[in-house]
Amino acid sequence: MTTHPPTWAPAAQHAPDPLDQPLTGALARLTHGISPAALALAYTDWASHLAVSPARQGQLAHLAWRQGWAWALHAAQAWAGQCTPCVAPAPNDRRFEPPPWQAPPFHMLAQGFLLAQQWWQQATTGVRGVSRHHEEVVAFTTRQLLDTVAPSNFIATNPQVLQETLARGGLNLAAGAANWFRDALTVLADGRPRGIEAFGPGKGTARTPGKVVMRNHLVELIQYDPATPEVAAEPVLIVPSWIMKFYILDLTPGDSLVQYLVGQGRTVFMVSWRNPGSQDRDLGMDDYLTQGVLAAIAAVQELRPHARIHAAGYCLGGTLLAIAAAALGASGRSPLQTVSLLAAQVDFNRPGELGLFIDESQIAFLEGVMAEHGYLDGRQMAGAFQLINSKDLVWSKLVHEYLMGAQSPMTAMKAWNADATRLPARMHSEYLRWLYLDNALAEGRYRHAGRPVRLDAIGQPLYVVATERDHVSPWRSVYQVHSLVRAPVDFVLSSGGHNVGIVSPPQGPLAHPQASYRAAVHEGGAAPHDPDAWLDVATVREGSWWPHWAAWLEARSDGERLRPPPARAILHQGAPLLAPGRYVHQR
Repeated sequence: MTTHPPTWAPAAQHAPDPLDQPLTGALARLTHGISPAALALAYTDWASHLAVSPARQGQLAHLAWRQGWAWALHAAQAWAGQCTPCVAPAPNDRRFEPPPWQAPPFHMLAQGFLLAQQWWQQATTGVRGVSRHHEEVVAFTTRQLLDTVAPSNFIATNPQVLQETLARGGLNLAAGAANWFRDALTVLADGRPRGIEAFGPGKGTARTPGKVVMRNHLVELIQYDPATPEVAAEPVLIVPSWIMKFYILDLTPGDSLVQYLVGQGRTVFMVSWRNPGSQDRDLGMDDYLTQGVLAAIAAVQELRPHARIHAAGYCLGGTLLAIAAAALGASGRSPLQTVSLLAAQVDFNRPGELGLFIDESQIAFLEGVMAEHGYLDGRQMAGAFQLINSKDLVWSKLVHEYLMGAQSPMTAMKAWNADATRLPARMHSEYLRWLYLDNALAEGRYRHAGRPVRLDAIGQPLYVVATERDHVSPWRSVYQVHSLVRAPVDFVLSSGGHNVGIVSPPQGPLAHPQASYRAAVHEGGAAPHDPDAWLDVATVREGSWWPHWAAWLEARSDGERLRPPPARAILHQGAPLLAPGRYVHQR
């Protein structure tokens, strides 16, 4: 397969030695793909600088004394019936909010844990001489380690679990043990979570009718059937991330962005990525650009001649779409009418907690892991995401299912989240090095077909959506698009996280009554440099951002309506290939 590597090479890129692979693979299984060397370097940097900082040591000792005295006073007050907290949890930490935690001795345990958390946060930050990256790694890792010993995680120190155990005579613990055994067998057998079958693509999810109208080695292109007598002249092309399956945007009826757009009289095309295997180890970022985004754009042009295209990209698909839009803009032959980026970064200078796992040591470790099979297993990527949000994704499950003995029902979102994909070794290495480690796209050093890609070549209006609680694409990082493009940018900040903030239907099972978004538009280069300054002036609006986007698309269309042109599905084994296609079913 022909690929087009850039003419520049990142520093210190070395092919992994085959002799290292057995040890690297074993370590990766134990650490969920986290490099032990990277952690050791970070903690060594922190510990060695703290050891030669007696002033900082004195400050921490004084803080420990003050916290100990505050906790002792709190304990005395608690037993006397006066329970004034001496430390407040983080705004998103709700582990100790239920009433059983407000009575002694459990409130004292919670306060002691929160004080310890506070002390370690101070101890791992602000040490003179420690690099910013190492400081962030140490603070994050220490916080995760502390969460493993939170009093909410143990039977004897969790009042809710104790109450449930007494009320049910211990049956909750028996049910929890059964839940744990079931999950352990599923993991050991490489099975799928219970109940996921009901939400398989084409069954419970990805049910919007359509046809696969183009297929190559890397993508299938789905054209959805019209739902209105007439459709807008300009089609919408959606490029999802290839880290997960596309049907997050075509979830269940009522929660499907695709269905919503089709109902608005739009012709919608969706890219569905192939789930790569070992034979695809040499697929690179340029292959994903040429065989993915650019091939899909060319197919839409062929199917809808002379029509301008509203292109939208989600997560990493949005990053790749921005690269494609910039490359097409530089050529002077762009067929795009607008560009919409949904929770997609183009500047990776401050990528949030996911960036903690990106340095030379970590990437070299992952390259050694990927060398064995030629890809990164999707479960390792999912493990990194769970580690970032462990309170919600790991420890809350431990308490709910293994200690309380409850069973969480399978949902469409959970089923999609469990449907992980693999990442080709070359592509993933290039993606981490070029975008995260070197920030080559934002700095104008990313190359396609030997030419530099400059984001200021994008001439189309941009609609950029970020989400308030995004651990993958932090909104302040997404906001940096303002400083990199000359085109006008409508920036929208949606409530919710990376997935729920995007899948935010006006109506339907996932419609949240408290959903809201902020919106403001600025000409190129005119937005406030500080994201928080934008936050202060942006208008808050109740509800889903989907109608706002639909109105934005309509305002940037020519208003022409036409009868839906027929779409012809490609053939698979002699029969028309219908949505959701074949690639989405690959495991």
